[in-house]
Amino acid sequence: MPTQDQIRAAAARIAPHIRRTPVIRLAPSETGLENPLTLKLEQLQVTGSFKPRGAFNRILSAEVPKSGVVAASGGNHGLAVAHAAKVLGIRAEIFVPEITPEAKRARIAATGATLTVGGAVYDQARIASEARAAETGALLVHAYDQEEVLAGQGTVGMEFEQDAPDLTHVVVAAGGGGLYGGIASWYRDRVKMVIAEPEECPTLFAAGMVGRPVDVPSGGIAADSLGARRVGELAFGIMMAQGGRAVAVQDQVIRNAQKWLWDRLRVVAEPGGATALAAVLGGGWEPPKGARIGVVVCGANCDPGSVAG
Repeated sequence: MPTQDQIRAAAARIAPHIRRTPVIRLAPSETGLENPLTLKLEQLQVTGSFKPRGAFNRILSAEVPKSGVVAASGGNHGLAVAHAAKVLGIRAEIFVPEITPEAKRARIAATGATLTVGGAVYDQARIASEARAAETGALLVHAYDQEEVLAGQGTVGMEFEQDAPDLTHVVVAAGGGGLYGGIASWYRDRVKMVIAEPEECPTLFAAGMVGRPVDVPSGGIAADSLGARRVGELAFGIMMAQGGRAVAVQDQVIRNAQKWLWDRLRVVAEPGGATALAAVLGGGWEPPKGARIGVVVCGANCDPGSVAG
């Protein structure tokens, strides 16, 4: 688990390359909910998701070989690593699964990174990327299971607490658990963490049920961003140590949350980016009376027409 000092150091390290994203406070009269809601609009981050925080911190914390960096991703992490490599002037090869949307593939390729399709699902792309790193000596930038990556993602929590210090609960989406693990590492026990996962790929929920990381199916509308087959060891350890709660959210509820964000706030979020809000709006978590809820909207890499239509 990254320490707060490591997260503060990450914030200083990556500051020239990322945006400090805004928060928006919503009263119950604006939302129809019983509790006040504060959104961290991380979908406004460079490349359209929180992922550059961890990517930049991992790369800037290491000595990068001439062979550059390698990553596997359903889309957002790969785009973040490709962007960071371009900014820092290093080579990058990004492995994506076949389910990665063409729009995300095109954005990765546009950075100048080498784009390689490595299997049908993320887990196969990850295995291919690890083999390439072993073969070439390139620096592997994992999507969620490296301490430097978690420390980078933890800067979301640091900013959130600075801008909204009165929160009692923070809700985040999870696939492999990097965003959750980073934010939970920052807050420790100062808030209650709620982990929202698509019902079609519930890695932390399944791991919590049996007491260890296990493989789960990877499908549904958020699979390109939250479609890890297994939660990371780091995030799972943090959840067990801190007692985080994972809830599974149905695809239709995620769609409803996307529409809610657009209709009420004119915020575009991809399915994975709206999953945390979906848990609050009707996805299996009942906020306690008096809770002051923070929600991270973590990604916007989708066709805007699919949200507004």
